[in-house]
Amino acid sequence: MNQEERWNHILSLDNELLKGGVILSEWCSFIVRESDLAFVHGANLASILTAVSGIETYLRSEYAGKERSSLFELIDNTPIANDLRSDLHKLRKYRNKWVHVNDPWGDQELLDNPEHAEKELGEMALFAAMALRRTIYENPCV
Repeated sequence: MNQEERWNHILSLDNELLKGGVILSEWCSFIVRESDLAFVHGANLASILTAVSGIETYLRSEYAGKERSSLFELIDNTPIANDLRSDLHKLRKYRNKWVHVNDPWGDQELLDNPEHAEKELGEMALFAAMALRRTIYENPCV
């Protein structure tokens, strides 16, 4: 996908998923914009990381109390559809693979087959863009 196709993909997600309106904190809005920009410019890992950050910020602003909850707990304790919950856990686990690298020197697979990682990141960036929109639009003002 080129940049125009990526922008069009985001716009089509907005058109498909936004029913009514939403109110987001400025933190969440800012993070969503950053995720969109990373996605459009092909920075797939940055897009995924910021999408998860936007999801966490949204869940924390809408559903968390005063206590500090992990992302896992936020996803599990939020009243969202089970299929969205499952997708958010899938995205969280994928993000963890890149954020919490257990063996930074165990990189032979990445060196031998970078195309595989790039392809996987591209697919997950599309998945993350959808999951982010599904999350922030899950409770519209109608």
